[in-house]
Parts: sequence; structure tokens; C-alpha cells
Amino acid sequence: MSPRHPLLAAVLGVALAGSSLCGCVRGCNSSQPPILINPSMFNQPKALPYASSDFFFDGKAMRDPVLGTIARGHLPAAAREEGAVGDHEARRARGRERYNIYCQPCHDERGEGRGILAERGKVPTRNLLEQKVRDLTDQKLFDVITDGTGLMAGYRYPITAVDRWAIVAYVRGLQADAPPPEAAP
Repeated sequence: MSPRHPLLAAVLGVALAGSSLCGCVRGCNSSQPPILINPSMFNQPKALPYASSDFFFDGKAMRDPVLGTIARGHLPAAAREEGAVGDHEARRARGRERYNIYCQPCHDERGEGRGILAERGKVPTRNLLEQKVRDLTDQKLFDVITDGTGLMAGYRYPITAVDRWAIVAYVRGLQADAPPPEAAP
């Protein structure tokens, strides 16, 4: 008998034992209840919704939301527009700074959509001076910066709401400084 036979027999024995245990694992067909290796994951203490509880003073297991909690996507309009007020020149200067960091690589310094990604990567980029963008409301432009559109990623997390409003003010300044686009024939 060669030295490989005991090793082969051991491997086959483990494989057969593993396949016979398949009936013990959750999801396999078996008339017996599953054997749970860690039963606490399936049978842990928890409070069901609307159940009573002796632990809390009001007798409810389900807790009320913390005061001031706002559901995701339900931010009031007043809070969204907090950056729309303040010193216009300071806001536009801050917008220029943030625009140069986050927007210029794609939209270029004048907003014409000829940034480095358009030149080298051939990524189609929106011209911020075209009439379609000029016709957007400030809120819609803010929402596009926040959530993104098309190939543009959203900047909700890297740019604060106040800075997004500053970018909107700066883009409106770029549009005011540039001549209006010619109407298409």
C-alpha cells in the first residue's frame, strides 16, 4: 500500500461526513428540525413592534423617535435653503473656491464643459452656460449638485449644503458674465 492511500482515505472520509451533514444545515430537505450550531442567532430575545414591555416606564417596547428626527429625503425646504441667504460676495467667493476643487475638472474654469476629463477622457460634460442649464431654478441646480445626474456623481457628502448653495451662486455669476448662447436655428 502506498503512502498516498491513507491520505486519500482521510480526505474521502471527511468529504462523505460533510455531505451527510448537509441534512443538518438550514435549507436542506430533511424531515428532522435543523441542528443549529449557534442557536442564539435565531432565537434571541427581542421586542416585537407594538408589544408591551415592563422595562420602559410607559409600558411600550417600541420607542418613539428622538425629537427633531427627520426621515431621510424629507428635509424641510427651509433647511435646504439655509445657504441661500447671507453676504452675496462672500458666498460667491466661497463658491468659486469649491467650484475650482469639485467642478472645474469636468466643467473647466469657465463652465463650458471642456475640463480635463472631457479633453483626455472624452467624458461628455454639460456646458453650464447653455440655455438648458440657465433655465433651471436655483433649487434644481442645487439638487443636481446634491444627487448628481447622468454621468455626474452626487456631491451630497463631500460638499456641505452651504457650500453647494455657494457653488450655485458662483455658477449663476458665470452665466451672468458670459454672453447668452445663440439660439439654435
